[in-house]
Amino acid sequence: MQTPYELLGGESGVRQLAEELYQVMHAAPEAATIRNMHQKDLSEVADKLFKFLSGWLGGPQLYLEQYGTICLSKPHAGYAIGAKERDQWLACMDRALDNVGASDELKEMLKEPMFNLADVMTNRD
Repeated sequence: MQTPYELLGGESGVRQLAEELYQVMHAAPEAATIRNMHQKDLSEVADKLFKFLSGWLGGPQLYLEQYGTICLSKPHAGYAIGAKERDQWLACMDRALDNVGASDELKEMLKEPMFNLADVMTNRD
């Protein structure tokens, strides 16, 4: 059975997904709340997401190798993230997965884990 990392096409596919997520977020008026939580230049956060997703999806542990720890709640603690913001991020990720041509199999495989990942970031009702 292939890992999600492999199903996305390895390094290049995961990088494309991370970059696409932030392109979708930047362009989608309905994601303005979460877009405004980020710096104007999204390249650094897209690179960090790529490195995180690489390991999370079953590929090389690039984020862990560079930053030494994976604690997602700490860097997000300064932002008010509730169900609305979580759902905006998930909608952007769903659109990004569609835009990079992710298979239905992969999207179904990631649906619950992506929700759980995003839900961990919530810090308010």
